[in-house]
Amino acid sequence: AYNLQDLGHDTVTANLLLHHPPDLRTYDIATEILSDLGVTTVRLLTNNPDKIEQIEADEIKVIQRIPMVPKAWREGKVDKEKQGSELDNYLRVKVERMRHLLDIPENLLTQESVLSNFWRN
Repeated sequence: AYNLQDLGHDTVTANLLLHHPPDLRTYDIATEILSDLGVTTVRLLTNNPDKIEQIEADEIKVIQRIPMVPKAWREGKVDKEKQGSELDNYLRVKVERMRHLLDIPENLLTQESVLSNFWRN
């Protein structure tokens, strides 16, 4: 997938071209460890709603989601002239194509992300 990304494909497209799901990760081992430790609730650092759903399906309650927002986005230091950095583009794809819960800075928005945010809210 990394080679395809180096050729210009986003992370989702690269995985799909390899006939993989967009995200292969599971959280079974993490939830087993939490259960073994007697942990039943967590505050989770994530933008990924699938991660929340998988963890809660294993009987671990997510009592708070703490968003992971790049420092430049929090401080409003996204370059207005540029289309965005590699990280900006990576996260924009996560929002647009994988339902990630993250507000994209206005100058990085595409029509797709505007519609995605509209339907999510």
